[in-house]
Amino acid sequence: MGHPPLEFSDCYKDSPDFRETLKCYELELERTNKFLKELIKDGNSVIAAIKGYSLAVQKFSQTLSTFQFDFIGDSLTDDEINIAESFQEFAGLLQEVEHDRMMMVKLVELGMFLLQADDLLDKERVNFYDSSVEYVYQIHQVQDRKKFDVVEPVLAFLHSIFTINSLVVETTQDFMPYKQELQLSLQNTRNHYESTCEELEELMMRMKEPSQICKIQNFLPMEGFLYIQEKRALGVSWVKHYCKYHKEGKQLTMVSCEQKPNTKQAPTLLTLKSCIRRRTESIDKRFCFDVETAERNAPVTFQALSEGDRKLWMEAMDGKEPVSLPLALELNETGFKFVKKCINYIEDKAITQEGVYRTVGSNIQVQKLINTFFDPTNPGNVDFNSSDIDDKTITSALKFYLRSLSEPLMTYDLHRDLMCAAKSDNLDFRLSEIHSLIYKLPEKNREMLEILITHLVYVCSCSDENRMTPSNMAVIFGPTLMRAKEETVAAMLDIKFQNIVVEILIEDYEKTLSSSPEDSTAPPVLPPRVTPRKRQPITISKRPARVHQTLSPDHFQHTESNYPPLTLTHTVVLMLSFHDRWTGSHLHCGWGRLCKPQTPKANKTPERCFAPSKRTSSQARVYSQTCELSRSREDK
Repeated sequence: MGHPPLEFSDCYKDSPDFRETLKCYELELERTNKFLKELIKDGNSVIAAIKGYSLAVQKFSQTLSTFQFDFIGDSLTDDEINIAESFQEFAGLLQEVEHDRMMMVKLVELGMFLLQADDLLDKERVNFYDSSVEYVYQIHQVQDRKKFDVVEPVLAFLHSIFTINSLVVETTQDFMPYKQELQLSLQNTRNHYESTCEELEELMMRMKEPSQICKIQNFLPMEGFLYIQEKRALGVSWVKHYCKYHKEGKQLTMVSCEQKPNTKQAPTLLTLKSCIRRRTESIDKRFCFDVETAERNAPVTFQALSEGDRKLWMEAMDGKEPVSLPLALELNETGFKFVKKCINYIEDKAITQEGVYRTVGSNIQVQKLINTFFDPTNPGNVDFNSSDIDDKTITSALKFYLRSLSEPLMTYDLHRDLMCAAKSDNLDFRLSEIHSLIYKLPEKNREMLEILITHLVYVCSCSDENRMTPSNMAVIFGPTLMRAKEETVAAMLDIKFQNIVVEILIEDYEKTLSSSPEDSTAPPVLPPRVTPRKRQPITISKRPARVHQTLSPDHFQHTESNYPPLTLTHTVVLMLSFHDRWTGSHLHCGWGRLCKPQTPKANKTPERCFAPSKRTSSQARVYSQTCELSRSREDK
């Protein structure tokens, strides 16, 4: 279970619960710090092991390059020349592999191999002593046999290394879909984080204003200090009270702050009937408002501590102004006309613009366009083709209009249900529930939503040019089309789920908006949940494990060979290290080549990247045997 969110308003209360929650966050940071230290320590150990292995391979390649064969006679055959140069070729291959290597291989355990080599050496020594009478013949035999007795095990060893590399390439190809999906999830999470941070910063700055210090979440009673006008024998006095208002029952509780000796101040309970702001010219005090109650015949006059404090009390009491308020943007005929004109302009002239809707226009130009278009005297009289209006101004004005509606397009009433649907781990239920809730919107809201989503689907279809995918578009329009009634940190943390709702509307437009829920076979039913939900991450660990055969010396023996067989047993530990850009253009395999990630095609053998570009006859034979071994393993 996660930690509860830290509300900025709790900083002014400094309650014990707030301190306990803050302590939980601090303990989590300490645990994370300890984990990072252990991770760095283990990583240094891995790096040290890799360096040791690299030194051993380099020394091995140097030993191969410095060895020279001695031959009997005046000239050499082509095969003898090829064999004489094989060690230098092997050394060059190892140096090339080690130079670009990003995959580490544990050294082969040569215990059994050394024992077999010792036995073979003993037999050779006995044979040598027994054949001393044929000394000259034995000298020639040893001189010829050492060419393949020494080179062939080295060839088998190198073959095992290159075969392991080919297996790593296949594992890497299996890893590519997971990596790309994980990168997409990381990018979406980063976008959600950036949009949430912007909203949190705005909320934090508003909370720092003096008018917001006394503001508490609306589900709690409105409370604070007020001055009440009381009539006394010698005139009128203003008495300071601590007042608490419960909106559900319209109950106003007042406790006087006057200190009277030997008496306990009992709270006064009043039932609110109405609240109206006091005109400035009607009283010599500022920040006043009148309240009519059921218990008193005359209105009670209150004085707030500031203008912002008075607005908070009037909002809590559903207060009215003595003068008319300016009209807010509404979802009316003019609004529909404005949205359609913006959409037509964008689809005609800005549909392929990179970052459309992401880049913002000038606030002054946006306000000017909105005020001119929604002017009550002449609404809609704006030429969008004017040189004073650019693409960014129109896209920003469209977002501003939808964001400035008196009620969000997807309404406050359905906000909680939409959030619950977006948080469900059952994808079918999530889609069906959102589909059902969309058709609970008022008719004009659903009509406007259908117009807008149709447009966004069209914009996203050109994502190759404008770079606006459904997830990117959802980050922009999630907070625009949906918002909680109360601005709290918890509401800000739910913005990512608002983005999920909008992304579903764009990706599944044909189901959510083109067909009514009555067309479905059954209404959405939330599946029962016995245990707490645990999200299953995308993974490739559940795929069937590969079974790789142990290398056999039969692949390296000629039919005419009559010497004892060579058994090579090895244990290899692979560690894959890769680097990839967002597009996944190249993957460093760590053994000298850059391999482009490709999707394996049916009935097609993958290319082995370790094959040399230029091969001699013996190298071609070894490469052919390697491919045959790989094909046989894949067929099995």
